[in-house]
Amino acid sequence: MLNKEECMKHLLGIEQTRKLKRLYPHARLISGNSELGVELKFRFIELRIVINPRQVADLHEVRQESTGIYMGTGLSLTEVDNCLEHYMKKLPAQRCGVFEAVHEILHWFAGKHVRNVASIAGNLVTASPISDMNPIWMASGTKVILESQERGVRCPVIDEHFFLGYRKAAIETDEVVKAILIPFTKENQFFNVYKQAQRREDDIAIVTGAFNAVVDPNTLTLQEIRIAFGGMAPTTKFALNTMQRLQGKKWDQTLLEKGLQLLSNEFTLPPGVPGGMPRYRQALTLSFFLKFFLDVAHKLNIENIADRCEFASVGKTAPERLQTTQVYQQVPIKQLPHDPLGRPISHVSGMKHVTGEAIYTTDVQVANCLHMAFVMSPIASGTLESVDPSDALKMDGAVAFIDASDVPEGAKIGHVNDTPIFVKDKITYHGQPIGAIIAVNHETARRAANAVKLEFSGEKPVISIEDAIESNSFLGQPLVIHSSLLESDIVVENDWSKYDHVVEGEIRIGGQEHFYLETHNCIVIPHEDDEMEIITSAQGITDVQMEVAKCTGVPAHKIVVRVKRIGGGFGGKESASALFAVPAAIAARKLRKPIRITLERFDDMAISGTRHPFRFHYKVAVDKCGKLEDFTVIAYSNCGHTLDLSQGVLARAMVHIDNCYKFPNADIHGRMCKTNLSSNTAFRGFGGPQAMFCTETMMKQVAEELNLDHDEIREMNLYKEGDCTPFGMHLRQCNVRRTWYECKESSNYKHRLNLVKQFNKENKYRKRGIYLMPTKFGIGYGLQHLNQAGALVLIYMDGSVLVSHGGMEMGQGLHTKILQIAARVLGIPMEKVHINETATDRVPNTSPTAASVSSDLNGLAVQDACNKLLKRLEPFKKSNPTGKWEDWVRRAYMERVPLSASGFGRVHSDIVDFVKGKGAEYFGYCVYGTACCEVEVDCLTGDHHLLRTDIVMDIGDSLNPAVDIGQIEGAFIQGYGLFTMEEIKIRPDGIRLTRGPGAYKIPSADDAPRFFNVRLLKGSSNRMAIFSSKAVGEPPLFLGACAFFAIREAVRSFRLDRGLNGYFRFDSPATPERIRMACEDEILKKVPELPEKGKYTPWTVEL
Repeated sequence: MLNKEECMKHLLGIEQTRKLKRLYPHARLISGNSELGVELKFRFIELRIVINPRQVADLHEVRQESTGIYMGTGLSLTEVDNCLEHYMKKLPAQRCGVFEAVHEILHWFAGKHVRNVASIAGNLVTASPISDMNPIWMASGTKVILESQERGVRCPVIDEHFFLGYRKAAIETDEVVKAILIPFTKENQFFNVYKQAQRREDDIAIVTGAFNAVVDPNTLTLQEIRIAFGGMAPTTKFALNTMQRLQGKKWDQTLLEKGLQLLSNEFTLPPGVPGGMPRYRQALTLSFFLKFFLDVAHKLNIENIADRCEFASVGKTAPERLQTTQVYQQVPIKQLPHDPLGRPISHVSGMKHVTGEAIYTTDVQVANCLHMAFVMSPIASGTLESVDPSDALKMDGAVAFIDASDVPEGAKIGHVNDTPIFVKDKITYHGQPIGAIIAVNHETARRAANAVKLEFSGEKPVISIEDAIESNSFLGQPLVIHSSLLESDIVVENDWSKYDHVVEGEIRIGGQEHFYLETHNCIVIPHEDDEMEIITSAQGITDVQMEVAKCTGVPAHKIVVRVKRIGGGFGGKESASALFAVPAAIAARKLRKPIRITLERFDDMAISGTRHPFRFHYKVAVDKCGKLEDFTVIAYSNCGHTLDLSQGVLARAMVHIDNCYKFPNADIHGRMCKTNLSSNTAFRGFGGPQAMFCTETMMKQVAEELNLDHDEIREMNLYKEGDCTPFGMHLRQCNVRRTWYECKESSNYKHRLNLVKQFNKENKYRKRGIYLMPTKFGIGYGLQHLNQAGALVLIYMDGSVLVSHGGMEMGQGLHTKILQIAARVLGIPMEKVHINETATDRVPNTSPTAASVSSDLNGLAVQDACNKLLKRLEPFKKSNPTGKWEDWVRRAYMERVPLSASGFGRVHSDIVDFVKGKGAEYFGYCVYGTACCEVEVDCLTGDHHLLRTDIVMDIGDSLNPAVDIGQIEGAFIQGYGLFTMEEIKIRPDGIRLTRGPGAYKIPSADDAPRFFNVRLLKGSSNRMAIFSSKAVGEPPLFLGACAFFAIREAVRSFRLDRGLNGYFRFDSPATPERIRMACEDEILKKVPELPEKGKYTPWTVEL
């Protein structure tokens, strides 16, 4: 094995590099380490020797040759791009066709950080079948220069013989990839590349197509063509038959039809192909060919091509830069300068966040701390037969192994005690913890956990809602709401035959990963007398405290849980945190050592659960004008293997399924499906967005089946002041119509709707859609006892104030608002008030930071404590009216007046009987909002751009407009991801495929609206909350669905052009695949239909 000094000596030149490769032919060459790093981290591969040729000057050479540009393979992709840009400015455009294609594709290749280190060689030798670059190299005839001491120099063309198999290239083990030669193009040569991914920016391709054609401009004869596709086989492939059969043909409509037919025959995929999406991927090959054909026809100015005006791909007209406006109400002129309430004050930790100075749990250093890593189930359902950790415990640094035998008898996690800490015998989901290795560091713990041997027998899992219904696999009892019980003791069963129109349908929505920046982690420090200190990243510290107490047998008063801040939660750290704190506590008690557990994203996504997928079946009655008359629905939620918070999620879904529309009668039913998935859990919106999506879909179906205007139908059915919901809540200060009308006006909706219609008339393959959509969200916990909070306020002798409350700061600005409230009540500048952390020994029995109600509850508690202190200080203020705050505090101390006070706050909540179905005043108030979204869709690929979003939100009298507008923008983007992009992929055997950013895509900066305008509704107030404010965390999220429905409008325009006038089902999320497959056209007719369900095994299943 080489030592560091020998490596540095040998890597000074190409000669030394060739020598090293001859001596160590199986040594891996690394440059940016972007591929090898993944293998080392997740596949635990062993490497004896690694060669880093980064400093070899020969591999960084760039020069112009007679046939093209010679580029050393040690160049980073950023350097490649910069060099090609240089030559594109220097050389005639007709010679730079391939350079332009490389430049275009590199813009979307990975992220800037990866492009700065990843090399050409690394990308080439990886031989990925979904490489962005390899189709370009193949279609262009790029050469690769290989050198070895044994066989000298080889210069093969990158073609169908170069890629031998999945991730295997025709490169000998002792060869060094020295350079590539990217060829020039010539006059009348056309070169284009097309890539389609789940997300445009920083995403691997679903399919990439590169096209290279030489066309005689006089005769329009195709003299030469090369077509290469990635994503259609285990290797990048040429369309050899298509290329051969098109050669010599005239570039006209006949060639197009022939090419489409040839490609459809040449590139076929089996129904269960790895990667899935067989019909979509086949359709993309044809769509790319059509795009290339039209682009060439446009450049050749061929007049008789019917679609020649459609050469442009989607988004070319979308501006690159983002433009935003925020409109909010200024504070009153008479408000004192030092009073911070209502001002747009920056997040108090904002600078620390962006500079890296903010302290999180993983930054906390603890002496003699050991590290824990889970041993996880590789199957979704079955029986654990044996566990053998002996090999793992022989590894250097491994300390101990714990499993179910270390857990106190009967101890389980969850409020109904149904979640095993470790598998004892029955495995119920893929990734379920079976045991844990404790080691001296994180990497050793993970590597040792991977070495634990498991024996098990597998069973067929229950994965989807359909599986659960078929297997009668449910959790809990059915839930129900009957609006007729609000007025009588009997459920009214209406005669549906009496109504003018009855519409029936079904819709489903997938789940969503929380994808917080900071994964689950905690530190458990054992102390004397069975005491434990737990530093955690949790939304509910009392939940962690009580679960650890329950499962270890230690009283809660000996367990202190503390949180400084958490790096995002979105509900994923509400109940799930106990899944990691409890095992760590068991290990800490066993070993009498501090234990730290920090989950890799890969493991976090396997264990922690997601937003609940839902399926709805609905029936609605309307009169001839579209006025709602009756409604019945059954909602099925996919809950995973245990109950967790699923009953609360389903209950909230059922009380939000009306959205903003008045139903005279409604019967709402719900079932919780038990499946072999990790337990799905709380997520921003808590079931509400899924239910409101069902209703908005239903309203669209009513409009389309009855041929009525969907805006008029929805507007006529919007709630009014004093209306009662199906679950028994009377709407006071109901501002939904105000937000609707103001958004309609501020977005210039009517004018833009006409512009969209005109655009769609003029464009065949690019369509736009615009949509206006309202939302209503109830504020408060469904469980009445959680609607309470405590606080402790301490005043020190120098006048500084320390505030403690039960809420967690997770980036949402809670601490900022609490500081503003305390400063307002005490009448002092905000700089005098500080919040240190949240801890169970300061404020007991806290409710989780969730349900959008934390500012309300904790704000009221802090206000209460501050008012108590003010009352105690009042005599000193009266006796010294010209004194300062510090004078009054000092005098109170001298007079032995207590300068600490606890406070308490609670908000209104009544109990809905979901068993009998009778409603009540469930929430204290509702938040209302309306959004308008405009999108542009490429109907050939399913890609789309969000062009503009306008939001009007009613959040009362804002405590902090800057924080609140940030929450609105963030919630919208997260909702946009839910409804258009984010897709959880599970195989039929229950194996979770989406366990990291490589497979699971959240919106990037490129996906944000090009124009993003947010307005806070003026003149709104709220007598039910602190200082007339309203909650803001969850209510705006559903507005992200507005983009979904705008996309659907664009798709509908495309379908109408082809005579498809009826209603079409369009499930969520609106991924590129789903969009393209809904745009039925001649291309899709050339793609074979899938067999009937049950006659093949799909790659993934809908949950």
